[in-house]
Amino acid sequence: MFRVAEKSDAAQLTGLFSAVFGDPEPVAANIFEKFAGYENVFLAEEEGQVIASLCAVPVTLQGRKGAYYYGVCTRPEQRGKGVMTELIDYARSQLLLRGWSFAVLIPAGASLFDFYAQRGFQKAFGLREFTRPIRRNLWAQADFDSVTAKGLEALRRRFAPDAVFLNNAGYILVLTDLYTLGGTIVSSEDGYGIYFKKDDQTLDFVELFAEGDRAAEKLMEAARDKTGAEQAHITLGVQQNLFLGEGVARDYGMIQFFDRPFDVQEGYMRLMLDME
Repeated sequence: MFRVAEKSDAAQLTGLFSAVFGDPEPVAANIFEKFAGYENVFLAEEEGQVIASLCAVPVTLQGRKGAYYYGVCTRPEQRGKGVMTELIDYARSQLLLRGWSFAVLIPAGASLFDFYAQRGFQKAFGLREFTRPIRRNLWAQADFDSVTAKGLEALRRRFAPDAVFLNNAGYILVLTDLYTLGGTIVSSEDGYGIYFKKDDQTLDFVELFAEGDRAAEKLMEAARDKTGAEQAHITLGVQQNLFLGEGVARDYGMIQFFDRPFDVQEGYMRLMLDME
């Protein structure tokens, strides 16, 4: 049996999520209650037991309503029986009735790209990674850690209008997760970046947007002045117009169109509560 989750399913849903992904149950509870909402959680049930679930977190892309599939999981003894395939089909049918246009997801491993491709998803939202030195510039100025959830959404809408957008509740959890893991936001009038300090010499910029290469360099230079790190590992959307010609592309996200496909070549998806 497939159906939409209810609050009374909380214990089983959080238990399954924690067992599969290893997160504490309070963390799992936040996923269902705040990130997705029970009305956006679909589950498979057998003899009163939840055997599979997925969160269809509300998002938008190019003004269209869609879902971000998160926490896709099946009880180990039920795997290989087609349960998740049927649950994905059920979720699609229900979301299509709501007028939603698509679903996006981030496969947890390389082998899962083929799994989802066989179920109607296609690769999208690739990333590009590279490492470059950070010049010293004592005059570089920027703000640090002053961004709220609404502020992060506003920065995204300004600098990455083709991004997959969460709602405010989603950005609150994402920002909380980033800060908990030690992330820092550096921002100026010309752009922003989110980085983690990997070691004494390297900053890991997991997101970076700016009005051109020099504006991006100034953000990194301000971060160097704050941290002392002399190089940056940078992750960009594969279509971003920064440091063209640098880096190696890799697969990241996938999309399934519910009805009519639309162009997502310039699309961007990143930091969807998927940081480890």
